[in-house]
Amino acid sequence: MQRRSFLRTVTAGTGAAVFCGTLWQQAGHAAPAGAASGSPYGPLLAPDANSVALPAGFTSRVVARSLRPVGGTVWHSAPDGGACYADGDGWIYVSNSEIPLLGGASAIRFRADGSVDRAYRILSGTNLNCAGGATPWNTWLSCEETFRGRVFETDPYGRKEAVAHHAMGRFKHEAAACDPDHRVVYLTEDEDDGCFYRFTPDTWGDLSSGRLDVACTTSGDGVEWREVPNPSAPLVQTRRQLAAARRFDGGEGCHYAEGICYFTAKGDRQVWAYDTRDSTITSVYNSDGTLTGVDNITGTAAGDLYVAEDGGNMEINIITRDGVVAPILRVEGHPDSEITGPAFSPDGSRLYFSSQRGTSGEISGSGGVTYEVRGPFRN
Repeated sequence: MQRRSFLRTVTAGTGAAVFCGTLWQQAGHAAPAGAASGSPYGPLLAPDANSVALPAGFTSRVVARSLRPVGGTVWHSAPDGGACYADGDGWIYVSNSEIPLLGGASAIRFRADGSVDRAYRILSGTNLNCAGGATPWNTWLSCEETFRGRVFETDPYGRKEAVAHHAMGRFKHEAAACDPDHRVVYLTEDEDDGCFYRFTPDTWGDLSSGRLDVACTTSGDGVEWREVPNPSAPLVQTRRQLAAARRFDGGEGCHYAEGICYFTAKGDRQVWAYDTRDSTITSVYNSDGTLTGVDNITGTAAGDLYVAEDGGNMEINIITRDGVVAPILRVEGHPDSEITGPAFSPDGSRLYFSSQRGTSGEISGSGGVTYEVRGPFRN
């Protein structure tokens, strides 16, 4: 990602998307770009047969529905965070289940032609598995969004048992993003006074032990990482252990690329960026326009970010490195749901995501729908 050319000032219709801070100051003085009118894919057309509005040249299909069979298993309720993995001539899509006590995660393996080969559970009996993150060694970190929640490392290929990593903290986990350049894992926390964490394993590739730090306020946009005294303390909540910790209102998705960890906060309604080069955290998107309810986030090799909405217009919006902010899809008729789990297939031609509660709006019911969108995505 050409990160220094990514952050701009953008006018988004009647709202304002503001790209600011240290990164923006280094990005030059490009002219403001429009929002939807400047979309690299063009405007959204009328909803298709799956109630998904897409630009011209894109198509959708439903690959799974909650509590219905798919590939030899029953697809879970409340599908949430997800990721894709290469597997021979096919690929795998992993998805969490954000329901109490029976949460966990499942996987769907696709053949080379895109047909479903099989599906299977990779984690069971856990609690409110919300988001997570892929590792460079091809495992899936599934995070529990509950008091004293845990991070489970799971095997997308279904060969190994899942393992809980208590050294990564016991708190209301949301997402994780691995930084292979500095050999750390960044973690978000879904509390209205949540923190932003960094876990440094003793051995890269082994998350069973290591040091958990929290981003603390210094001067301006600067942050200092300070060690959490007791990441698994049973009585003192993790985020309460350091008074200087910087607070974020409802930490959500997390994505690392080219020296920057991007993360969202739904209460702040912002996309934040931690710049590893100068240890600053700046707001790179703050809008009342097309993108609301910021939640799960992913990115592509082209340098684009894709941000899913929790509520809002039930859209996934693109934020380009040129400063364009625009919807690239919208799910119609699901007013009490949210978009979750956006992830691209290894070749970048297919985007997977879910409407967590579908038309029913019930978190533990059969309303969840997992989709695939194909089209000329920028890679």
